[in-house]
Amino acid sequence: MLDGLTETRAPFHRRLAQGPAEAEARWVMLPDGVRLRAVHWARDAPMGTVLVFTGRTEYAEKYGRVAGDLRSRGYATLTVDWRGQGLSDRLRGDRSLGHVGKWSDYQRDVAAMVAHGRELGLPEPWFMLAHSMGGAIGLRALIEGLPVRAAVFSAPMWGFAMTAALKPVAWSVSSMSRAFALSHLLMPGAEPFNYVLCCDFADNLLTSDRETWEWLRSHMTAEPDLGVGAPSLHWLNEALREMRRLMWAPAPKVPALGLVGSEEAVVDPARIGRRLDDWPGARLVTLQGARHEVLMERPVIRGRALAEVVALFEGARKG
Repeated sequence: MLDGLTETRAPFHRRLAQGPAEAEARWVMLPDGVRLRAVHWARDAPMGTVLVFTGRTEYAEKYGRVAGDLRSRGYATLTVDWRGQGLSDRLRGDRSLGHVGKWSDYQRDVAAMVAHGRELGLPEPWFMLAHSMGGAIGLRALIEGLPVRAAVFSAPMWGFAMTAALKPVAWSVSSMSRAFALSHLLMPGAEPFNYVLCCDFADNLLTSDRETWEWLRSHMTAEPDLGVGAPSLHWLNEALREMRRLMWAPAPKVPALGLVGSEEAVVDPARIGRRLDDWPGARLVTLQGARHEVLMERPVIRGRALAEVVALFEGARKG
C-alpha cells in the first residue's frame, strides 16, 4: 500500500518486449480511481534507475529493448503506461481514442510512478528519459520537483510540426469543440487505428529501421489491446495549452540533453532548440538521418543516441 495507492500483479508480454528477463509488472490504483500499469526491470542495477516517460500511444513493452540497453550499462528502468493508453485504464468507451481529462492528470500518474519506485526500493540516483509526449509530461514534472539527477528528452513534444497555416486551425477547431461538446471526437482526418497499422514503412515518420518497424507492427497484431489510435480534439486542445505554458516556464535546475533527428516531422525541432537554449546546463544533439524515434533507429544512430544518454547520466552521477 502506497499513500492511497494499491498494487497487484499485472500482465506483461515478455516475448514481445525483448528486454531483460527480470521484468515485473504491477497494477497501481490511484486515489482518483484510475488504474495504471507499472513495469520495472533490473531492480538490483548498480548505477541507478531511469524513469522512462513514454510518448503518446506507447506502452511498456515498446521499451523492452531500451531497458536492455540500459541494463547492460548498469541501470534499472521504471515506466508506467499513462492513463488512457497501453494496459492502463482507458478514459472513454472507445478504447482506440487517445484522451485525457485534464493535462495535469498526467502528473498524478508521475506521482504514482515515483511512489511505486520508492516502494520497490529502486536504486538511486534516479534519472529521466522522456520521449515525445513524455517530454511534455517530464518537463512539467521537473518544474514541480521530480527527484532526478539529470534528464534526457528524445524528440520532446514542446510543439507540433505544423505549417504556419495549420496552427491557428488546430487551435480554433480544438477550442470550439469544447464549446459545442464535441471534444470527444477524433481530430479531423485522423485514423482510429494505431499509426504503425495504417502507415507503410516507406512513408512512416517514426524510424528508418525496417526491422524495428516490423517489430512494432508485430506488437499491434499480437496484442491489439496495447494500441491506441488518434487523439481526441480535447486531448489536442489540452496539449496545445500545455506546450504554450511550458515554453514560458522557468528552466529547471537539472542537467538536460535533447535528442532530435535531422528528419524529425512529428514535433517541432525549432521549439525544442529555443527551449533548450534558455536552459542553463542543457544541450541539443541532432542525429543525422534519424526520424522521430531516435532510440528505435538503425543501430548506428541508436548507438550514438544511447552513448549520449549514458554520458549525461554518468556525468551527473559523478558531479
